[in-house]
Amino acid sequence: MNNNKTFALAACWLLLTLPATALAAVSQQSAQRLGKDLTPIGAEKAGNKEGTIPDWTGGIKDSEIPKAFKPGMHYINPFPDDKPLFVIDKSNMEKYKDHLTDGQIALFKTYPDTFKMPVYKTRRTAKQPERIYYNTRAAATKAELLDGGNGFKGAYDAYPFPIPQNGLEAIWNHIVRYRGEYVVRRASEVAVQRSGAYSLVTSQQEAVLNYNLPGGSEKSLDNIIFYYLSFTKSPARLAGGAVLVYETLNQIKQPRQAWGYNAGQRRVRRAPNLSYDTPIAASDGLRTADDTDIYNGAPNRYNWVLKGKKEIYIPYHNYKLISPKLKYEDILKQGHINPEHTRYELHRVWEVEGTLKPGSRHVYSKRVLYLDEDSWGAAVLDQYDSRGNLWRVSMAYLINYYDRPTVWTGLDVFHDLQARRYHVQGLANEEASYIDFERAVPPKNYFKPSALRRRGRR
Repeated sequence: MNNNKTFALAACWLLLTLPATALAAVSQQSAQRLGKDLTPIGAEKAGNKEGTIPDWTGGIKDSEIPKAFKPGMHYINPFPDDKPLFVIDKSNMEKYKDHLTDGQIALFKTYPDTFKMPVYKTRRTAKQPERIYYNTRAAATKAELLDGGNGFKGAYDAYPFPIPQNGLEAIWNHIVRYRGEYVVRRASEVAVQRSGAYSLVTSQQEAVLNYNLPGGSEKSLDNIIFYYLSFTKSPARLAGGAVLVYETLNQIKQPRQAWGYNAGQRRVRRAPNLSYDTPIAASDGLRTADDTDIYNGAPNRYNWVLKGKKEIYIPYHNYKLISPKLKYEDILKQGHINPEHTRYELHRVWEVEGTLKPGSRHVYSKRVLYLDEDSWGAAVLDQYDSRGNLWRVSMAYLINYYDRPTVWTGLDVFHDLQARRYHVQGLANEEASYIDFERAVPPKNYFKPSALRRRGRR
């Protein structure tokens, strides 16, 4: 073979094997699809040919928002008259398996007598503020991945890659998806043991979504996408403790910064290892640091592949599950949460597969995320152990926070199939109030480590 042919073949091979991070932003012609055949953030406007997924017509309507709702209160179900179309259980699972993830199928097999999925009419209520649509259109032709996909430029207060070309771009849409500007809530998390026993850990949580602050810019972002504070309220042995996190965009350039405050010692300490597969203490080892929010943090330890779209039954409009009419004991059952209070719908999702890179370390050898096309939020995650066996299944029980508006989780549930235990985040049914999006954004010095000692109290 002559040198020219050798070079040509090598060049072709290089082009085919270049990492997806080398791809530039989409063309102006492609971006013009946003708001036409695609929604403003990149989902398909049209429903499916069977009619089981409807067209997207702009999201939830003002007339559908309950008039009795006031910001800060528990969300009122805008569709109280909806009834299940059918219920999937172990007996009929095979009929619906094409619309289930491997993890969901495993839950039916692990808990054949009790795990069920009530399926309701699909409602495409997802909606975001107009400024997000405007900024996303601008980002579509400018946003680019940086540093091997460990960050990006060309986007702010937007979905950076509404027409994703690879798995990393889809992952970034999930990580920086719109969830408001300043969020305050008091909620509990719990590890439910194999016997069904549990003990609540309750905390006050606050987050400033720095990436979504109106009037800001890429420059003002200073590589920090959000600030997060959590103060433990109970049990008594943990009360007064606090955690502060600066979540960085490019965590290879600048690792996540975290501090912890121990009320008993009255000391603030750096927490340098609060990332990747570090076990979270309050989860009793059932959740890793990067399991939070179904997936978060630096994506650099995995090769991410965009597998395409599927139609999957995912948790959606779970207002019944977060209702103040329920007690925690009504929800937390042996093996899994009470399926009677859950709601699933058929939605199109982006399937993104992450495989652990050679030489990288993590307890999960593979993760498969299913991202809701209308919100870019991860609804289901299947996780595999070092032997390649399905190990854990996580699900975000989504609701429409119609006063923002945004679709986000109401409750996150993390299942360990091997231990037959599970962990729940976001329990607030027994709290006097729910998420508050309306408070004024505090100044940045509010999130200084020195403030932890002053604010942390038993």
